[in-house]
Amino acid sequence: MIVSQHPGPVRSTPAQRRPAANKRRHSVLAAAVTAAALTLAACGSSGEGTSTAAEDVPGITDSTVTVGTHQPLTGPAAAGYASISPATKAYFDHVNANGGIHGRTIEYTVKDDGYNPANTQSVVREMVLQDEVFAVVGGLGTPPHSSVLDFLNDNEVPDLFVASGSPTWNQPENYPYTYGFMQDYDTEAKGLAAYVQEEFPDATYCLFGQDDDFGADFKTGLESALGSDSLASTQVYSTTNTDVAAQISDLQAAGCDVNFLASINGFTAQAIGTAAKLGYMPRWAASSAGGDYNTLSSYLGENTDALLEGFISSNYLPANTDTDDEWTAKFKEINEEYNPGAAFDGNTIFGMSIGYLFAEALHEAGENPTRESLLEALESGDVQGNGHVPLGFSADSHAGYTGGMITLVSDGVQAYTGSPYSADGDSVSAYTEDRPAMPENGIPQ
Repeated sequence: MIVSQHPGPVRSTPAQRRPAANKRRHSVLAAAVTAAALTLAACGSSGEGTSTAAEDVPGITDSTVTVGTHQPLTGPAAAGYASISPATKAYFDHVNANGGIHGRTIEYTVKDDGYNPANTQSVVREMVLQDEVFAVVGGLGTPPHSSVLDFLNDNEVPDLFVASGSPTWNQPENYPYTYGFMQDYDTEAKGLAAYVQEEFPDATYCLFGQDDDFGADFKTGLESALGSDSLASTQVYSTTNTDVAAQISDLQAAGCDVNFLASINGFTAQAIGTAAKLGYMPRWAASSAGGDYNTLSSYLGENTDALLEGFISSNYLPANTDTDDEWTAKFKEINEEYNPGAAFDGNTIFGMSIGYLFAEALHEAGENPTRESLLEALESGDVQGNGHVPLGFSADSHAGYTGGMITLVSDGVQAYTGSPYSADGDSVSAYTEDRPAMPENGIPQ
């Protein structure tokens, strides 16, 4: 979901990693065979078949499942994203109050990494080696999470639903334990480009993006859809410098009518506010990573409605403004009961959707889950989530949501417009299948 300028550790190449990845895959299979053997032995000795004993599976007891996450509760991304993990916890509290999953409650450990890869390495090692979590769920940020990618896979820890649109998470041969969640930035850019091109065919297009993989991947998607020379100006920012006046002035001087934004919420607001001070009022088309209306309003204050009228973005989850949506209604109810006083916005939906997806995967992993059965459940394709488009999960793909929908702000309300889309190569097309129905009480059955 977020990226930053902080560098991660030096990473090995795919060719160098492949033997280790294959070794891990063999380890998974070996563990599964061992578990099967234990089951047969148990059947032969007692007549009552049981799976691997709970005490043999990290993070699993007879009554609990412990998972962890790293989140920016402090630091440059905190204002925009610190509310995600409380929403996930609220959903887990709802599940636990209703009997848990297969009788086990979900214990959720949240550690602050300040959006700094060095801190991420420290807190994730602590979760894995000391807390012995069953899985890491929803770790946030591209460089922060990239810094622990090798560690989690080398230790065979399920690394689920990374909160970032980087395509890095979809490398099942090299990182068999890692799964994405968001539509990737390349796909999202193509969806936004298709909409903007249709609505503003004669406009001058430009990009304001973060100076790392977030901005680079987003630009790749735009140029793939619009053409290699389609952007009249590309301006980048660093999260260590909140003054973006020079970049916005350059966009204005280039005559940019529509500015695509590959920016986190704070810098989306900074760009829009700075442009207004310069008397520059272009159209804005933002990644979902920095496109949540309620979060932006916390930065823009009383000027929000005027500055965000016509604001374009993209999403793939239920809209927090859609009161007729059964998922939105249930999540709002959960938020009021288990996260009292917290705003109900896009971050709430995001956090609870990650929580639901894990609960669904855990349910599909069986009554006596192991790390191997959890991955098998994801690869089966039976875990569907609650998005408007399908997940990409299979034996050959660990991609998250495979497309999205366009959102538009009108009269102070951010709502979906048009139909869902999915990406295929350089183009996007309409996705027409129905979304999965919500299970009773919003809990996997």
